[in-house]
Amino acid sequence: MSRVQLALNVTDIDAAVDFYSRLFGTEPAKRRPGYANFAVTEPPLKLVLIEGAAGRGHGVIGALNHLGVEVETPEEVVAATRRLSAEGLAPIVQESTTCCYAVQDKAWVDDPDGAPWEVYTVLADATDETDPGCSTEGCATVEEQAIPVGAAVSAPNSCC
Repeated sequence: MSRVQLALNVTDIDAAVDFYSRLFGTEPAKRRPGYANFAVTEPPLKLVLIEGAAGRGHGVIGALNHLGVEVETPEEVVAATRRLSAEGLAPIVQESTTCCYAVQDKAWVDDPDGAPWEVYTVLADATDETDPGCSTEGCATVEEQAIPVGAAVSAPNSCC
C-alpha cells in the first residue's frame, strides 16, 4: 500500500489527537508521550503528530497555507460536513466557490494549532483563479462562523 505521510508539529498532543481522531474517524495507530501517528485508511495517509518540535522544520509551518482531503462527489462533502458537525468540529461550508482555477464545494475546520483543513470536491474547471473579491492570500482568510448541517453558504474572501 502507498500513502502520503504528513508530519505536523503540534503544541498540545492531546488536543491534536482528539481533533485528528474526529477529523479522520479513527484512533491513533501508535501513541507515545509527545507523539502519535495515525494509519488512515480513507484517504490513504500516515499522519504523524510531534509535540513541541518547534526547532525542527523551522519556517515550514509558517509557510503552510492549508491542508485538504479531495473527495469525488458533492454528496461526500455533505456527508463529511455532517460527520464533522456530529463530532463537534463546526465546519464552515462553501458551495460552488471558485478558487485555484476550479469550482468547488467544500467544508473547512481548523486543527487546535490553527491549521485549516478542507474536505472538498471539484465540480468544474474555471478560467479564473478566484471569485471576484476572493482573497489572494489563501485559505487562511475563511471567516470563522459555524454553518448548521444542511445549510451552505459561500464565505467571502476564502480560496483554494
